[in-house]
Amino acid sequence: MTDIKTERILENPKICVDYAGEGELLVLMHGIGGNRSNWTEQVEAFAPHFKTVAWDARGYGDSDDYDGPLDFEDFSRDLLALLDHFKVEKAHICGLSMGGRIAQDFYRMYPARVKSMVLVATFAGFKRLSEPERQRFVELRLKPLKEGGKEPKDIAPVVAKTLVGPVAAPAHYDRLVASMERLHKASYIKTIEASTAHEKALALNTVTVPTQLIFGEFDTLTPPEVGRNMADQISGSVYTEIPNSGHLINIEQAEQFNKITLDFLLAQN
Repeated sequence: MTDIKTERILENPKICVDYAGEGELLVLMHGIGGNRSNWTEQVEAFAPHFKTVAWDARGYGDSDDYDGPLDFEDFSRDLLALLDHFKVEKAHICGLSMGGRIAQDFYRMYPARVKSMVLVATFAGFKRLSEPERQRFVELRLKPLKEGGKEPKDIAPVVAKTLVGPVAAPAHYDRLVASMERLHKASYIKTIEASTAHEKALALNTVTVPTQLIFGEFDTLTPPEVGRNMADQISGSVYTEIPNSGHLINIEQAEQFNKITLDFLLAQN
């Protein structure tokens, strides 16, 4: 049984992390509706080989909320402070969905601090979406909260159904709903607004670190063609499509995800 430690680190805001293991630092970052608990199986699987850290991003889980609007680059500045906290110059960065966008943004801002990237069910920026797609994403999540007086627990079942694959186990769906029920309403709204407005997308053809892209066969938010297109732009990258998976690949197909990711990361040592 892996001894996973939980700690609140940094300041203004405090960031909550789960971590275990020794060796090179590997940071795991959740999506826009998630928290660090989404990565528990990965912390356990990767800790024998890496110092593995899963965070609650600012305004999520057991991390602090913050005053004022969110600049999407704040996430990358928090990640930089996390690397400094653990006293490392470079880290392996793995992010799913919004976490993958943070990984890309971090590389754009601090390329010398990245040893490798694992980009999971993500995309290079909201400008890749058509206006109807962007509007649907925002309205499904924001409209009930801002105009309908709803709470995250009210929208969680509806949003979760759009993310899991058609063969996902009920336990996977229930886990995603539970994750979304823990969202901090005000911070979640600020994150959606900042995320959709952020247009400083990484130029993928400038990436020079080893990069693994992992996408799910049945993911409708970030479908496989998005991942293949990204891989075509990142020289030397590896693209893998996971059968029978929706958006939450590390939960829906944890065994396959863990093997692919670990094989890639160990090859970088």
